[in-house]
Amino acid sequence: MNKNQKLQLIRDTGVIAIMRAQSSDQLIAAADAIRQGGVRAIEVTMTTPGALRVIEQATGRYGDDVLFGAGTVLDAETARAAILAGAGFIVAPTLNLGVIELCRRYNIPVMPGCYTPTELLTAWEAGADFVKLFPADVGGPGLVKALLAPLPQLQIVPVGGVDLNTTADFIRAGAVAVGVGSSLINQKLLDAGDMAELTRRAAGFIAEVRRGRS
Repeated sequence: MNKNQKLQLIRDTGVIAIMRAQSSDQLIAAADAIRQGGVRAIEVTMTTPGALRVIEQATGRYGDDVLFGAGTVLDAETARAAILAGAGFIVAPTLNLGVIELCRRYNIPVMPGCYTPTELLTAWEAGADFVKLFPADVGGPGLVKALLAPLPQLQIVPVGGVDLNTTADFIRAGAVAVGVGSSLINQKLLDAGDMAELTRRAAGFIAEVRRGRS
């Protein structure tokens, strides 16, 4: 996929699954289950053991069917390593202009973490494709709506505390997509091997995005 196709996949799906796992085998199994539920954008956090190897294996396995990105990217060096491993997009918890610059150089979608209007606009003007509102549960959907009133050009993706009860509200408030972590996938489910529950949850989030857009 080219950059525009990657961005469109994230917009169309409306859900980015944020995966943290203790092993690469758990993560790959979870990716299968989440894909069956309709989620096609998966962020592999750099806190996952062997994260770069996982991204390389996953992109080789799924091709264009699932878009794998790297999350918790703190600097440009890590962003470049992830891109070389096959990451299709880069997500950061903070605003680092060097990460945005590097991703633009390689034509890779980038989503820095921001919270204040100044941070969000700074990221957007630097070339961010999406801006990650983090932590989104501090402020909730009302904050998204308030930010978009003076800054309607922003493509906001709330992350942090997003669950099935708030997803539709975030979308109605103007979010282009949501990033979902423990309320979709967590270590307890992975250890239990309950892939059917992961599929059910993924489908639930897809349904809530559609409800928010209707």
